[in-house]
Amino acid sequence: MQPTVVRVARLADPAGAADGVRVLVERRWPRGTARTAPVLDGWYRGLAPSDDLRTWYGHDPERFAEFAERYRAELREPDRVAALARLRELAGDGPVTLLTASGSPSISQAAVLAAVLTGE
Repeated sequence: MQPTVVRVARLADPAGAADGVRVLVERRWPRGTARTAPVLDGWYRGLAPSDDLRTWYGHDPERFAEFAERYRAELREPDRVAALARLRELAGDGPVTLLTASGSPSISQAAVLAAVLTGE
């Protein structure tokens, strides 16, 4: 069995040959981005953090560890488990790139999702 390959990138980044399936993991469509502009294979809105969690976090690097813990708890909610299972299936079929509008993808919900999908 080959390892799950999950990448994290900004929605504004150009698509690469190694990206595989590209999915957006934001609750809302990012402002200033035309819906026809990005190369996108899916949009998993239901996997985005709750508005309350997202607002509390505010992409503050000092809050990332706690954000990740709270977000992982949200991912265990019944309505998110099914969406996460579908994303796991995609990742099992080949590379997946999780797209975020965050200016710092390494401390975004996409980074947490990537860790969950790869078992970290």
